[in-house]
Amino acid sequence: MPAANGHPSFDFIRSEKIESLNVSVEEYRHRVTGAMHYHIAADQDENVFLVAFRTVPMDSKGVAHILEHTALCGSEHYPVRDPFFMMTRRSLNTFMNAFTSSDWTAYPFASQNRKDFFNLLDVYLDATFFSRLDPLDFAQEGHRVEFEEADNAESALVYKGVVLNEMKGAMSSPISTLWQTATKYLFPTVTYHYNSGGDPDSITDLSYDELLAFYRTHYHPSNAVFMTFGNIPAEELQSRMQDQALNTFEKLDINIAVTDEKRLFAPLSVEEAYALDEEDISGKTHHVLSWLLGHSIDLKEQLKAHLLSRVLLDNSASPLRYALESSELGSAPSPLCGLEDSNRQMSFMCGLEGSEPESATAFEKLVIDTLQRVAEEGVPQSMVEAQLHQLELGQREISGDGYPYGLNLIMASVSSAVHRGDPIALLNLDPVLDELHELIKDTDFIPSMIRELLLENTHRVRLTLRPDNKMTERKERDEKAKLAAIKANMSDEQKQFVIDQAAALEARQTQQDDESILPKVTLQDVPVEMHVPVSEQQVLAGQSLDWYGQGTNGLVYQQVIIDLPELSEEELQIMPLFSHCLTELGCGERSYQENQQYHVQVSGGVHAFSTMRGATDDEQNVSGYFVISGKALLHNQEALTHLLYETLNDARFDETTRLREIVSQQRSRKEQSITGQGHSLAIMAAAARLSPAAWVDQQSRGLESIRFVKALDKQLDDATALQALSAKLVAMHEKIKLAPRRFLLVAEPEHQDQLITSLKNQWQTAPLANASRLKLKATRETVKQLWTTSTQVSFCAKAYPTVPVDHTDAAPLTILGDFLRNGYLHRAIREKGGAYGSGAGQDSGEAVFRFFSYRDPRLTETLDDFDASIKWLLNNEHDAAKLEEAILGVVSSIDKPGSPAGEAKGAYHSALFGRTAEQRRAFRQQILKVSLEDLKRVAAQYLKPELASIAAVTSVEKAKSLADQFEVIAL
Repeated sequence: MPAANGHPSFDFIRSEKIESLNVSVEEYRHRVTGAMHYHIAADQDENVFLVAFRTVPMDSKGVAHILEHTALCGSEHYPVRDPFFMMTRRSLNTFMNAFTSSDWTAYPFASQNRKDFFNLLDVYLDATFFSRLDPLDFAQEGHRVEFEEADNAESALVYKGVVLNEMKGAMSSPISTLWQTATKYLFPTVTYHYNSGGDPDSITDLSYDELLAFYRTHYHPSNAVFMTFGNIPAEELQSRMQDQALNTFEKLDINIAVTDEKRLFAPLSVEEAYALDEEDISGKTHHVLSWLLGHSIDLKEQLKAHLLSRVLLDNSASPLRYALESSELGSAPSPLCGLEDSNRQMSFMCGLEGSEPESATAFEKLVIDTLQRVAEEGVPQSMVEAQLHQLELGQREISGDGYPYGLNLIMASVSSAVHRGDPIALLNLDPVLDELHELIKDTDFIPSMIRELLLENTHRVRLTLRPDNKMTERKERDEKAKLAAIKANMSDEQKQFVIDQAAALEARQTQQDDESILPKVTLQDVPVEMHVPVSEQQVLAGQSLDWYGQGTNGLVYQQVIIDLPELSEEELQIMPLFSHCLTELGCGERSYQENQQYHVQVSGGVHAFSTMRGATDDEQNVSGYFVISGKALLHNQEALTHLLYETLNDARFDETTRLREIVSQQRSRKEQSITGQGHSLAIMAAAARLSPAAWVDQQSRGLESIRFVKALDKQLDDATALQALSAKLVAMHEKIKLAPRRFLLVAEPEHQDQLITSLKNQWQTAPLANASRLKLKATRETVKQLWTTSTQVSFCAKAYPTVPVDHTDAAPLTILGDFLRNGYLHRAIREKGGAYGSGAGQDSGEAVFRFFSYRDPRLTETLDDFDASIKWLLNNEHDAAKLEEAILGVVSSIDKPGSPAGEAKGAYHSALFGRTAEQRRAFRQQILKVSLEDLKRVAAQYLKPELASIAAVTSVEKAKSLADQFEVIAL
């Protein structure tokens, strides 16, 4: 076919307009190398690029993951030590990252600025296709041995490496271990059998030569898929890709692919252990049943499997989830419940956590009996239709509040492209959804799938993962013995090599590269104005209504925003539980199961949450709101409006058995969240007594909430305590019903009159009571705490009291965080210290400046590095270009776009707390004017050692040696 729609180096294959997404998708193939390019043409200024490589390791040494890190450490045209992190601060990017999946590795970025986009494109192309892969970078990012005293060959050997510590942190999570173990048995012969991120026990076996060999075969255009999104034409993108990379390659005669797994002809039952450093390990066993299904690239089969999974597991009305939730065999359904569709072959899993090893057979019987019953009796047709409605709503909704919208579309289709399927079909679900509408008319549709995919499918694995509180000790002993043996067999020359490598790496980490060879944007490239959606304000029965006309692609978003009334400390602590129960329990005449099923039928979800912030001029003056939020397709807007009204007024808290299950599930989720978000939890703990809002965060969402919900879960074994909790929730509900409220409505402009009329018809009266508003005690105190849990790494935080956002020092403090991270913390804590991440930043809502580290092998040394970064700032002269980089980073964060609905909701809630569009624009202008003198002044004034508040999440063992310096608190 002619290349009229693209560059001459590419063959145009086809294009397809996807009406529901308002995009056109174009498919091209590079003539010489065979590289595929899928371009999603959209009228969007935020352009997105991604290049993905099929990476199919056949061991758990982490070669794909370590290569992902090392490839970003310098390339042919940009031979600097760290071009990736340098570009994060020389750019106005809205997203930059790299991912290692189970069978592909991807390098995506996004930017709203064309100059910046092409700067990043040049760097990404060079990094991926012409990487230097210096042995010292492999030692830093992957693994190495060093002497504990780097220049003393008599001291003990230790392992170091960023990916090694990252995966130690990842595999400290029982759920990560559960997933890796389940897939190991479900896929006995193909790449999914192995840990693509790297098993900490195997990473140290990877050699530098193996890394090079993997790079040469896998990071080649013949094994690559390019995916782009936005308003830059495909021809222009391809011209740059051809000139900067592809023109130097010939076709590589290699076909990297995942083969089909060999089928099991009888179900398999296995038991393994995981490390849990707790004395009491009762009720900590996980059970999972897994089935291997068909190909993920078969769109029809994938959507059918999704529909089956949703019918069985979506909510408490779903038969399999209900069976798991109400079972006494465990405390909660497993987080692994559901369909995994990113691998070449899909898998379906369900499970229980909080169980005992001896319950494995009973668990399996529960699942099989439930499936057999549903296969025999079927499910209500309304349930199937409601879940198909959810798939349709998901197809239509414009996301973009986490990842950029274009990247969300790319990520939804990249797996299909990598597996040589049809990613365009995966984006255009409408034809298959139409077909499913016909298929589900057959009442045997779901039962027949249960029989075919599950009951008659012998490729089934039952995994029991039990806790072992001696495993960590054995692993540490084994590692020490292994290192001692290595050292014992070392020659003097080998010992000197280790010393020399450590010195060379130290020198490389401290060298000053010529950054001018990297492209950059400047402050002159920053847009003059920031975009903030503007609402139209109306009055609804004496209550305010804010209307935002936004391009929501046929969806409507509603919120009821209620002033938080005066609440006790206990009520503040159970507020997250109240918020969850409000939409999870029954409502009016509907039981909790009926209520959840109704939510699915008429909405895209209804949820409730509370939000608090300090005033713009005083962090001690906190205001708070309770929000009930929902979304729906336009034809369900009246039902959504009524549902929000019912939820506020008629929610029930009398289903105590279900309430007991919810608390148990929340306990499990909170306990599992520790190692995944340990840095956030450490930050909350360090800041907890520096402002009232921070104190509430710690009590309701932080480490203190984990202790609280564990104690509450035990208390509720007593029926009297359960009734008392129910009564407390009812009392809170009454307070919130009587509090003043307001409304938010977001939809397409042409539907304004219809939607506002529906809202006015439903909400005809305002609360009569003059409720007293939330009051919190003032607090400005420090802590020095270590919170202990089962983890191989630490998460450190240090916080200082500063100023709220209206203070003139808030802007320089905001820039200071990026400046310290870019100039000192990244090198000291990540590169030298081996932590996976670190940073610093100002929180003007709580008037606190915070340092943090993530998945960190060190603790006190990192706290010292926080202090050292301040001394580095104050005792040295600094380049104005580095200040500009910090300002660019903050401005790109401020200007980062969201979804149309997300931007409107963000603008509304910011204004609710005094962060009006005018205030935000003024603050942005202050950011642009910050000087180096400002940074030194605010650091000297606010970041004084005696003002520091310190907290860390760490292991019991590490805390023991520091008990005389810290308050040690066991989780």
